[in-house]
Amino acid sequence: MTADDRARSGPSGASGITRPPRPRLDQPKAPRRRLLPEYDPEAFGRFSERIARFLGTGRFIVWMTLIIILWVMWNVVAPRGLRFDEYPFIFLTLALSLQASYAAPLILLAQNRQDDRDRVTHEQDRKQDERSIADTEYLTREIAALRMGLGEVATRDWIRSELEAMVRDMEQRRVLLPAESDEADR
Repeated sequence: MTADDRARSGPSGASGITRPPRPRLDQPKAPRRRLLPEYDPEAFGRFSERIARFLGTGRFIVWMTLIIILWVMWNVVAPRGLRFDEYPFIFLTLALSLQASYAAPLILLAQNRQDDRDRVTHEQDRKQDERSIADTEYLTREIAALRMGLGEVATRDWIRSELEAMVRDMEQRRVLLPAESDEADR
C-alpha cells in the first residue's frame, strides 16, 4: 500500500483498522437518489387550498347533487345494456368514498396552512402591540417630563407680573429721584 492509497483510505486507528474517507466540507454533497418523486410543497399547498375552497362552496354541492341524481336516474331508467352501476350503486359509493378520502386530507392541509398564516399574523400583531405599548410609555414619560419642566419655565402671566413690578419700582424711583436731584442742585 502506497502513501497515496493510505491517505485516500483515511486514517487508521491504533488497531490498524482503516476508516472510510471523510466527506469534504468545501464541496457540495452529491444528490441522493430518492424513491419518492420530488414536489414543491408550496405549490401543492396552494392547490389543496383551492380545492378546499371549492369544496366549501354551494356550487360544489349543487354540482355534486346533480351528478348523483343523474347517476342514479341513468342507472335506474336507462336500458339494461347501458347501465354501468346497478341498484346497490356500488360504483357510486366507491366514487363518493374516494372523493371523501381525498377531500378530508386536502381540507386538513389547507386548514394547517391557514393556521400557520394565522400564527405568523398573530406573532406580528403581538410584536406590533409591544412596540405600540413601548412607544406609548415613552411618550407618557416625555409628556410628564415636559409638564415638570413647564413648572420651572416662566409663563406669560408671571413675566407680565414681574414687568409690572419693575415698572412700579422704576416709577417710584423716578418720583424719588427728581426730589433728590432738586436737593442736589441747591
